[in-house]
Amino acid sequence: MEDDLIASPPTAPLGPGVPHLGLRPRLEAAMLELTPARRAGLWLAYNFFDESHAISQDLDSGEGSFWHAILHRREPDPANAKYWFRQVGAHPVLDRLAVQSLAIGYRYTTPSAFVDFCERVRATGSAEEALAQRVQMLEWKLLIDQV
Repeated sequence: MEDDLIASPPTAPLGPGVPHLGLRPRLEAAMLELTPARRAGLWLAYNFFDESHAISQDLDSGEGSFWHAILHRREPDPANAKYWFRQVGAHPVLDRLAVQSLAIGYRYTTPSAFVDFCERVRATGSAEEALAQRVQMLEWKLLIDQV
């Protein structure tokens, strides 16, 4: 049931966005089949911040900290996002993101630098904002596949 929700999530804004309320029943049903880390990511993909936050902050793992960091980056709360990315530490998704982001035109160096980039381009309607959204989507896909 969750396969299509995970395979085709909407492109998330760099900010909090608006929850996809019409999908809530399907998301709730899908949650029964998912690990907690995937639940946090799926709620986040559809802009349900409270649900995602409640799960990610209770996960004692790099993935929990990663989802938590992404959520705070989008909130936007850049200082908190950077804090949670420091809690992530070395993570295979970061290595893959550094390599794969080049194919979409962005040189991903560190989570902190990407937080700063998102802060700079959020709500500008610019090509750079669209690029940041593509990188964010790649980040989400890599992490959801990891967990």
